[in-house]
Amino acid sequence: MPNIKIFSGSSHPDLSQKIADRLGLELGKVVTKKFSNQETCVEIGESVRGEDVYIVQSGCGEINDNLMELLIMINACKIASASRVTAVIPCFPYARQDKKDKVGSRAPISAKLVANMLSVSGADHIITMDLHASQIQGFFDIPVDNLYAEPAVLKWIKENINEWKNCIIVSPDAGGAKRVTSIADRLNVDFALIHKERKKANEVDRMVLVGDVKDRVAILVDDMADTCGTICHAADKLVSAGATKVYAILTHGIFSGPAISRINNASFEAVVVTNTIPQEDKMKHCSKIQVIDISMILAEAIRRTHNGESVSYLFSHVPL
Repeated sequence: MPNIKIFSGSSHPDLSQKIADRLGLELGKVVTKKFSNQETCVEIGESVRGEDVYIVQSGCGEINDNLMELLIMINACKIASASRVTAVIPCFPYARQDKKDKVGSRAPISAKLVANMLSVSGADHIITMDLHASQIQGFFDIPVDNLYAEPAVLKWIKENINEWKNCIIVSPDAGGAKRVTSIADRLNVDFALIHKERKKANEVDRMVLVGDVKDRVAILVDDMADTCGTICHAADKLVSAGATKVYAILTHGIFSGPAISRINNASFEAVVVTNTIPQEDKMKHCSKIQVIDISMILAEAIRRTHNGESVSYLFSHVPL
């Protein structure tokens, strides 16, 4: 693949390496360091003049540092005369701050701010995965490809859950109903949803299950799990409603704060996440966490974008 360069930010080098290996490319040389006053310094170690540049940086770990590093890398490539700079952001940072609620109307819409920052830094194109709200694509005036983990999730369910034909797909909140109905339709099974009421962020007040899970395998599906209060509550609810086994499948496993201990104490068979966020450390402390590799989906999106091909094939197929 001529005229293409892939650079990795420091948030998820393992994923960047897998993408590069899949494309048969070497990762570009880049040195990221911090000055003693904690300012980020990025040095691109090879020519990018006239090249199609892809920068892989996920919104995880030290989120603000990694976001700033991404902006600086985009700008460094842009002013070094790269012909096009694409930010590959598997997990989009600040995606949950996407609107003003009725309560606390002085809240910021930080997802829009991040979109503006990426555009101003010089990004020409964004590739991301399972945005918390699809409308975030509209915060940008540049093209955004929002890829889906759904095909990889369907493949995992069929290969790893023997009784999947008698399962029920459950959304832990009303917001994820669309995602869940789509998966349920593709598997030709039923779906249920849990209505939750929040008193304040990261704390769930009460839950109501809508649907029948008795004597079935329940599969909770959501786009992300942070402190895991919601999915662990939901799992207890499903078990008390008669589910035989409970799995959770999440695109972005953030797992901050008490998440790992909650999962260890909850009644899950497995908690399945993709590797949009590095999970190696978490897996050491929790045997229930399993990982679906989505590097081939991102790699194929990069290849198709570079060659000017359609990306929509990836919405319903896992590249072989």
